Amino acid sequence: MKSGGGKTFFFLFSSTPPYFCQAMSFDPATLTRIANLARIDIPAAQLSGLGDNMASILSLIDQLQAVDTRGVMPLSHPLSVIGEMPLRLRADVVTTPDLREACLANAPQTEHGLFLVPKVIE
Repeated sequence: MKSGGGKTFFFLFSSTPPYFCQAMSFDPATLTRIANLARIDIPAAQLSGLGDNMASILSLIDQLQAVDTRGVMPLSHPLSVIGEMPLRLRADVVTTPDLREACLANAPQTEHGLFLVPKVIE
């Protein structure tokens, strides 16, 4: 991660070693576009610090990608590191009654056990 000229640079790495990096920058227009795609309203006053925040998050991801995890078995539970631990699963039984008829009784129109709604797209 580098800063300069009002732009924040970070490095994107490939998912396979060796991790090749490519420098990218966040200018206010790019940050605004990302916020728009994410449907987030970000005031213009917060855009300057947002680039640094995103760069620090990507720096953390960079550190995580650098760790060699080949040969490490995934955990089903954090306590499985201590020893074998069976998963606690609840019984697969019906816990609520069938309320279909009661729900359909409130509908203005039903057919074959389904709600009928007016067509809205032609």
